[in-house]
Amino acid sequence: MSQSHQQPALSKCPGCEEPPVEGDLFCGACGYDLSAVPARPDDRPTMAITVPPAAPAAEAVRWPTAEETDSSDVPAPVVRPADVPGTDSGGRPLTGPDTPDAESGRGAASPSEPVHPGGPDSAAARVRHDDRADPGGAEASGDFALAAPDPRAPEHAAALAAAPAPGAKVCVACRSGRVDADGYCENCGHAQPRERDHMEQELDAVAAVSDRGLRHHRNEDSFAVSSTALPDGSPAVVAIVCDGVSSASRPDEASAAAASAANEALLESLPRGTHPQQAMHEAIVAASEAVNALAQEPAGAREHDAHRHQNAPACTLVGAIMAGGLLIVGWVGDSRVYWVPEDRTQPTARLTEDDSWAAQMVAAGLMNEAEAYADERAHAITGWLGADAYELEPHTAAFKPDRPGLVVVCTDGLWNYAESAEEMAAAVPADAREQPLQAARALVGHALDGGGHDNVTVALLPFAVRPQGAGSACDTV
Repeated sequence: MSQSHQQPALSKCPGCEEPPVEGDLFCGACGYDLSAVPARPDDRPTMAITVPPAAPAAEAVRWPTAEETDSSDVPAPVVRPADVPGTDSGGRPLTGPDTPDAESGRGAASPSEPVHPGGPDSAAARVRHDDRADPGGAEASGDFALAAPDPRAPEHAAALAAAPAPGAKVCVACRSGRVDADGYCENCGHAQPRERDHMEQELDAVAAVSDRGLRHHRNEDSFAVSSTALPDGSPAVVAIVCDGVSSASRPDEASAAAASAANEALLESLPRGTHPQQAMHEAIVAASEAVNALAQEPAGAREHDAHRHQNAPACTLVGAIMAGGLLIVGWVGDSRVYWVPEDRTQPTARLTEDDSWAAQMVAAGLMNEAEAYADERAHAITGWLGADAYELEPHTAAFKPDRPGLVVVCTDGLWNYAESAEEMAAAVPADAREQPLQAARALVGHALDGGGHDNVTVALLPFAVRPQGAGSACDTV
């Protein structure tokens, strides 16, 4: 139960400022409880608002006359704020017109004006912004205690200016914050691009580019490009491109494992003298085993995520080897290899056949190619790498081009926008053999301009041979 306290007589109601009748406990005008008027607090308010001591009367300000005028006959502003005498919030005199200006050196100190000992940087001349160092200073200065460190303090300014540690990632948005382990900026919170969102690599005779595309939340493609030497010292160039199956679990891990395993197998077998076509077959088998191993995890991982292993990781693979004047291709799935001759008047060719529903319908004679690829089931793959795949059947083929050209190794994220060999040749830049990396970027851009519905990956291998007369662009060995 609340208790009433005797209050001093009020001259007016705190609610409506009407004079109350003596002895009334409530205001007759607004009903304000006159007995509940709180006593004046003794503690210091959060922000002390004080009136600075009155400054001595100053003479009228004598404004200097402008010596020049502009084109509108308006005098040029020659008076600056420091030229006008005044006081700060603590009642201290501001810099007068005769005090030297720190920036320009204009004016001289007047003998009649007091000068603080120690110069403008001394403790007496410094304007204070925090009362914590001097608890009694608030009453004199009128400043309020800051809840956070003063940003103007030297130590705080130094912290803001500190550069990220060497090797630390810097935010692509604010260009100053450090990126944490989860891929977000510690300063602005911006999510950083993943390393695999866009990848590029170029060697002397091969270049590859992979991009996340415009619709997918991550890049599930992967590639590997490399070069080695055959036992006779001649060069061998390798390009492997893998496309993760999105309906399976961890497709990005599957494509990365397959590309890495196939590339390592080729770099091991080709220098030993293994025939490139046999080496390609063995590389696809090694890639399949690497993807199968992803499904063989300890039981603890399955308990952590009950849905993690509903579908085994899976991907497609396509690769090309240039060695000894031969072009070897190998594939499982619906990624492709195209041949584009340097002389665009010569015929182009697609060197692979898709492991897909549409390709099976065409091969069986049940549909023509246009009808099959217009069907919604067209891109359902019938061959892939993964623990739940059917019996593995790597496809390999050997070609001996008789003229220089370009080998295009790509996922369906590109060939969906340039399906036929003629369309692919039209999309390939004319200088692709001289600048394969720039051409690969252009082909990725072609897919993005077309809609970028899927991840896009392409590798380009310029093939150089001496013209050997007329003949088809590619002859199967």
